[in-house]
Amino acid sequence: MKSLCLLLNVVCVASLASCVSTKQAEPNLNLERAQQTLDSLYQNYSATNTCLLRENYPFNENHKVTYLASEEQANIPNQYSYLWPYSGTFSAVNALLETTQDKKYLKLLENQVLPGLEEYFDTERTPNAYASYIRTAPTSDRFYDDNIWLGIDFTDTYQVTKDPKYLDKAKLIWEFIESGTDSLLGGGIYWCEQKKGSKNTCSNAPGSVYALKLFKATNDSAYFKKGKELYEWTQKNLQDSTDYLYYDNVRLDGKIGKAKFAYNSGQMMQSAALLYQLTQNPTYLKDAQNIAKACHNYFFTDFIPSTGAPFKMIKKGDIWFTAVMLRGFIELYNTDNNKTYIDDFNKSLSYAWENARDEKGLFNTDLSGNNKDDKKWLLTQAAIVEMYGRLAAIK
Repeated sequence: MKSLCLLLNVVCVASLASCVSTKQAEPNLNLERAQQTLDSLYQNYSATNTCLLRENYPFNENHKVTYLASEEQANIPNQYSYLWPYSGTFSAVNALLETTQDKKYLKLLENQVLPGLEEYFDTERTPNAYASYIRTAPTSDRFYDDNIWLGIDFTDTYQVTKDPKYLDKAKLIWEFIESGTDSLLGGGIYWCEQKKGSKNTCSNAPGSVYALKLFKATNDSAYFKKGKELYEWTQKNLQDSTDYLYYDNVRLDGKIGKAKFAYNSGQMMQSAALLYQLTQNPTYLKDAQNIAKACHNYFFTDFIPSTGAPFKMIKKGDIWFTAVMLRGFIELYNTDNNKTYIDDFNKSLSYAWENARDEKGLFNTDLSGNNKDDKKWLLTQAAIVEMYGRLAAIK
């Protein structure tokens, strides 16, 4: 596997940027930019002789992460990225596969991305699921949201390829997600298997999307029922009724963590759009449109470029959160054909291409280019690839 992954790194870096289809009458800039950024990702984050990737560029094994439940685990030096950043490359390559239907991206998944991903697959605990760090290291926590993002991706890969092995994996992961639910707080999915102290929007909103996608893939009504229940539970327990956006979590003592992140509201937007597509109930469409308007107001800001017309720019923040929010906007656009929000994503990312990249082709988190990052996170680069890849499909 090691030599194959090394070869794939070289091939990816050497060829993807030149692989834009000659059948297109005009170049698809978003597709070209997605491919070039993917090249930069593998050039700068690949761990020699493995399918694994580094967490940051420049690499520093003593970097302390801030997104784990365990303080002890966060302080352990690690050669490779944690699962969450690595999983972003699955979403990124998946987006390119969905957009282009080009088998080179399926080969990249099968020969590079997924072999690396399996290094995180934990078969010691049941139900089997993906751990937050590679299985050859000391046992690490398992997060329900980490696994949900993977379940969504495996379901999406199945919908493109119709290869049952991907659907089988998605179903297997769902069993782990089900194990993270109980009747406390009236239902909902926990955040972390080892620390069941809160039920978070980042587990429940994408959990709903995941279940609804599984329903579309299988026509098993049990998945639809669960997706609808998770949507309703999250709306009841975590929506801010004053602006339609979503809070981060609710603790078992009922205290609400009131931070608002783009991906949380974006996933509820996507779930609402999916529910409308499946039921034609106009309430869901109105929900999605209300969330979209609120996200546009909250996570974008008025921006005046040095040349050209003003537009709403994506605010500085976690780029992957923004990429997941884009999934919701695209699902809504596919439903109501309102391109207003998609246009501002395109304008933001077009501006970022010229102003927010460094000499290695890596992006800063401030897409306006006004602030530079000393180190670049793997997940940020993967999210940029995903966004360009998804926008490339919209004409």
